[in-house]
Amino acid sequence: MALTIGVDVGGTKVAAGVVDDQGRILEKVRRPTPSTNPKETAAVIAEVVDLLKGKFEDVAAVGLGTAGFVDETRSTVLFAPNLAWRDEPIKKKVEDLTGLPVVVENDGNATAWGEARFGAGRDHDFIVLIALGTGIGGGIIINGELYRGRFGIGAEVGHFRVVPDGRRCGCGNRGCWEQYASGNALVHEARDLARVAPAMAGRLLELGDGRPDGISGPEVTQAAREGDTAALECFRTVAHWAGQGLADLTAILDPGAFIIGGGLSDAGDLLLDPIRDAFETALTGRGHRPLPEILIAELGSAAGIVGAADLART
Repeated sequence: MALTIGVDVGGTKVAAGVVDDQGRILEKVRRPTPSTNPKETAAVIAEVVDLLKGKFEDVAAVGLGTAGFVDETRSTVLFAPNLAWRDEPIKKKVEDLTGLPVVVENDGNATAWGEARFGAGRDHDFIVLIALGTGIGGGIIINGELYRGRFGIGAEVGHFRVVPDGRRCGCGNRGCWEQYASGNALVHEARDLARVAPAMAGRLLELGDGRPDGISGPEVTQAAREGDTAALECFRTVAHWAGQGLADLTAILDPGAFIIGGGLSDAGDLLLDPIRDAFETALTGRGHRPLPEILIAELGSAAGIVGAADLART
């Protein structure tokens, strides 16, 4: 099975690519996601698959990576927070529309698999992928095998709670990790600082057109790279929560490496250095145990496509 198609289904876009068995994307296509209509979403997925299949006749299977709970048979999306999918039999729908076998996987799992096979985790047998994006996604590889949990919905690391009765989360709970250590959390910190201490946050406000609500993640990263004190404080705050979370996961899982991906990872060492400091401070038994490596993901936004396509081979 030389070629497969990986499809990354998000709340705003459907991105797909033809991938060979070395993890190389040969062709890509992207479409907006009609996220409120399950039938139209399936039709868009089929459209991009058919478009790519028409250019590569030897495509053998399709892997779909999507945020949400995917059942143990890798066929039904039980719940997707950014799509109108509730007990959606998406595997059968896309197979019927395209005539190709389909495997459905959580997008964090697909990203973790891509990094484990072809990216930053390829030299490790036990990795935990942490995707710091709008929220926090995750994926766990143990001894080269994807860990999915008993019912297929494991590794939802963004929703372990770190602050009892803390900030409200889109999942319905309060105090979830992703409310404090994600890209959204970084923006929350920056906007909050700009509101309560505008004199300190002058550069952030300048980049945000003078309004706290005009500040987004790229502006905070730009200001931090310029050495802006306020932006660097925001990074330290988010990194503190991220490092603490990695320490807690290490106490439970003891991985060989954490792979940090997602949009926030574009900040590189601005993020990783304070995460490593916070991690080592919070780690139980520090000084008396081996430390996992904390690495930046290598495949970027392509990891979900590459991972989903490779999982279609399994």
